[in-house]
Order: sequence, then structure tokens, then C-alpha cells
Amino acid sequence: MLNISGLNEGIVLDHIQAGRSMDIYLKLGLDKLDCQIAIIKNAKSRKMGRKDIIKIDGGLDLVNVNVLGYIDHNITINIIKDGRIIEKKRVSMPKKIRNVIYCKNPRCITSIEQELPHIFYLADEEKEIYRCQYCDEKYSI
Repeated sequence: MLNISGLNEGIVLDHIQAGRSMDIYLKLGLDKLDCQIAIIKNAKSRKMGRKDIIKIDGGLDLVNVNVLGYIDHNITINIIKDGRIIEKKRVSMPKKIRNVIYCKNPRCITSIEQELPHIFYLADEEKEIYRCQYCDEKYSI
């Protein structure tokens, strides 16, 4: 059995859908951080069968919670201090996301005005559909 040591201080992203950890790693920009990060893929889980886990040595300020909520709103964030979990947070689907996904509509103003932020709003939470703020282009998760 693989053993990854515990964190003294940091955060653990738990209950990630199996196989999605690298997507989260890149979308959060964790590859640009200068801290220790452990990615555990396909860990056994009673609740999910298999899951991924990401351990980050550092504070919650390193993670954009909106990105996590967009990618997978079932993720749990465990905050670790002195080697113990002091708080568990759940993420939810954000009502608005900025520069996480990009509009693919060639007629959208964001295609012409490159410096405009790509802003999407949650149009249908049940169907997990976001729409571009500028052109109303639909984007499904």
C-alpha cells in the first residue's frame, strides 16, 4: 500500500472525481507554485468507489474556490493546522466565473477585444449550464 505522509499545515482537496486531479492541478495553476503538492489518483473510497486527492503544503489563499466549484462541486476542502483537520469546507457551483472557460463563439466580442475578461454566469444549476455574459453562448460542464 502506498503511504503519503500527512501535512503539518496546508489544505487537502478530497472527494475529487477519479481521473480529474490533473485537470484541477492545471486549472488552479498549481504547477506555478513553489510548494510541495501531492496528487493521489484512484484512491479507494467507500463513498465514491475511487477518488483523487490533492495535498497542498500552504494556505487556502493558494486555491481559487470558484474554479473548484466549477470543475467539481462535490469536492471537500480540508484545512490542516498542526497536523490535524481544523475545518472542512464544501464547494458549490459559482454563480459567476471569470477567465476559467473561454467563449468559443467567433462572433462574441471577446474574440475581437482580447483584453476583455471571459465572464460566464450559471444559467441552469440542475443541468450545469453556464452562459457567456456577452453573447449568451451556452457552455455545459
